Amino acid sequence: MSKTTKNRKLTEKKFDASKSYPVQEASRIVKAITFTKFDASVDLNIRLGVDPRKANQMVRGVATLPHGTGKKVRVLVLCTPDKEAEAKEAGADFVGLDEFIQKIEQGWLNIDVVITVPSVMGKVGKLGKILGPRNLMPNPKTGTVTTEVGKAVKEVKGGKIDFKVDKAGIIATSIGKVSFDAQKIFENANEVLSTIAKLKPASAKGTYFKSVTMSSTMSAGIKIDTKSILQ
Repeated sequence: MSKTTKNRKLTEKKFDASKSYPVQEASRIVKAITFTKFDASVDLNIRLGVDPRKANQMVRGVATLPHGTGKKVRVLVLCTPDKEAEAKEAGADFVGLDEFIQKIEQGWLNIDVVITVPSVMGKVGKLGKILGPRNLMPNPKTGTVTTEVGKAVKEVKGGKIDFKVDKAGIIATSIGKVSFDAQKIFENANEVLSTIAKLKPASAKGTYFKSVTMSSTMSAGIKIDTKSILQ
C-alpha cells in the first residue's frame, strides 16, 4: 500500500468529508489528518455571498490572530530617513526607499508585508502593478500606510493579517500552523471569522457565509458548519 493511500485511509477514519463540523471540532480534525514532515500551514477558504465587482460589497479588513501566524513575517518599510531608526528598532527586516523601489522594479519580492509613510506614497504608488496582484500594496485601511511605522511593524510581526475578497467572492487566508494546539487554531480561526462576520456589507443579500473550509497545506478540506460561526 502506498503512503498516500495509507494516509487517505487514516484520514477517512478520522472525519467524514460529506459532513460539516463546528469550528472547534474542525481545528482538532485538521491536526489529526495532516501527515506532512514539515510544519504545514492551516488555512481557511471562505466563500461569501457578495458581488466584489460592486464597490459597496468589497469585503476587506484586518484581524490580529491571538496566537500569531507561526510564520516569520518579512517586513519591508519604505520611508524617509527620519523614520528608518524607528522601523529598524521595531524589527523591520528591510528599511529604505529608492534602492528598494528599484529592487522591486527589477523583480525582487522576498517580502511578506510592505509598510510605508504617507509622504512617499507618490513614489510607492508606481509599484502598484507589481505589488497589487500579490496583495502587497500598502493601504491606509489595513494600517500599512502610516506615520507610526514602529507600531505597524510590531503589529504585523505580532500576528496582524489583512485579507480581502477576490473576484470570485472568496477570502483565502492562513491562520496558523499544524504544530499549534487545537485550541489555538480554533481561537485564531474564530478571530478571523468573527471579524469577517462584522464586515458584512449592508447591500449583501441572502446567505453571507456560503461555505467555509479549513485545511492544512497537504490535507483534505474540512467543511465548517456555518451556523457555528458567531454572526
